[in-house]
Amino acid sequence: MIKKLIGRLLGKAGVKTRAAPLGKRVEIGAEQHGIDHKLIDERAVRVVSTLQQAGHEAYIVGGAVRDLLLGLPPKDFDVATNATPEQVKALFRRAFIIGRRFRIVHVIFGRGRDHEVIEVSTFRALLDASAADHVSGNEKSAKHELTGKSHVIDAEGRVLRDNVWGPQIEDAARRDFTVNALYYDPTRQIVVDYHNGWRDATRRVLRMIGDPAARYREDPVRIVRVWRFAAKLGFAVDAKTQAPIRELAGLLANVPASRMFDEMFKLLQTGHAQKSLDVLRAQALPPGLFPLLDVVLDPAQRDAARERFIGLALADTDRRVAEGLAVAPSFLLACLLWHEVVQRWRALQARGEAPFPALQQAVDAVFDARIGDISGRGKLAADMREIWQMQPRFERRSGNTPRALVEQPRYRAGYDFLRLRADAGEASAELAEWWEDFALGDDDERVALLQAVRERDKVRRVAKPPAASGAAAGVHRAT
Repeated sequence: MIKKLIGRLLGKAGVKTRAAPLGKRVEIGAEQHGIDHKLIDERAVRVVSTLQQAGHEAYIVGGAVRDLLLGLPPKDFDVATNATPEQVKALFRRAFIIGRRFRIVHVIFGRGRDHEVIEVSTFRALLDASAADHVSGNEKSAKHELTGKSHVIDAEGRVLRDNVWGPQIEDAARRDFTVNALYYDPTRQIVVDYHNGWRDATRRVLRMIGDPAARYREDPVRIVRVWRFAAKLGFAVDAKTQAPIRELAGLLANVPASRMFDEMFKLLQTGHAQKSLDVLRAQALPPGLFPLLDVVLDPAQRDAARERFIGLALADTDRRVAEGLAVAPSFLLACLLWHEVVQRWRALQARGEAPFPALQQAVDAVFDARIGDISGRGKLAADMREIWQMQPRFERRSGNTPRALVEQPRYRAGYDFLRLRADAGEASAELAEWWEDFALGDDDERVALLQAVRERDKVRRVAKPPAASGAAAGVHRAT
């Protein structure tokens, strides 16, 4: 009652306090939008048709519509409807309600690696700040569990819970950018637009719906999304959308580390990873927002060798995205952090640590400093550790080491990492080529390759005294 009374004192009674205008519904026909139906996933069309046949409104929504208008094949298809999550789930054999902050439905097609998920969300109501549950930092966890029937907002204006359903016009106002607030009905082949998103898409402009500062406070991650879409789409950022970002970037410090980690990785999976990094560098961000990228973004720590290596890694990532191949987080992150691992590794050896224990300690220190406590940390750490620890082992090409190494499950990732190091001039090109030949060779070819290494080493020993190196020295020379 008190909150509602305050709301009436601050504004008109019964009027929702909103950061975004409702807009006006405009329908754009096929002759104008020119969407190519060959680019639309038939499973998304099937979800829309099933919902419509059950008497509900349903549309393909968001980024997929934007990409279709640009003539690009969408990576994912999302559907928006006025059906509740429970009503959606009841219409499909394999459908699951997920999420707490936002309840959505995943409709699953296919099985195993070939399965596809169509994400279905219910139209959400406008944020009514005067009627929402407002919680302090101490109340967040407890209050968050009280109800799923109201908005929950923290002291900074961030929305903690948003499961209040409403009409499409309000759902459109709740979305972030005009080009992401577009709805496409594949049955009637019309685009529904409330905020001139079709015009902005054709003009290649990224513009926030409503007051940008208020929208960033609702969800600070929208700041990261501005950078990501600007890099991915090559869109210009509207001046009003850009203006409050530098002042409000500090709000990102309150976003959970796991969510920031996910957003950082999305930035690097746009298919324009180097451009994304350039966009971040231009922001002059305070350290700590993206711990993984702090060293890369800090101009004082720029290093030609690191820049060259990371540039090749990002180019390889973009190539894989363009070819529709998976990008393993562990591999990309191993590339980003490799030089910091090597620096710590050298410092520990200089203090008298043996090479392998020094490498273990360096890996642990970098992982704690840059990755932190995120979901899936254990698997990520294990994969990255294997990639890094293989690098000195590649220097040992005698006995059973090569055969044992190529049999390891993560060998290919370790070899690809070695290949990148060689391409960057940090490892011997001959070494990378030898391991590729050994991995692909039959038994006789492997014996010949091992014999060639023995003969070469024998000649070198005769030519000059052995250097005091060990397994790690080869990596030291290479890096």
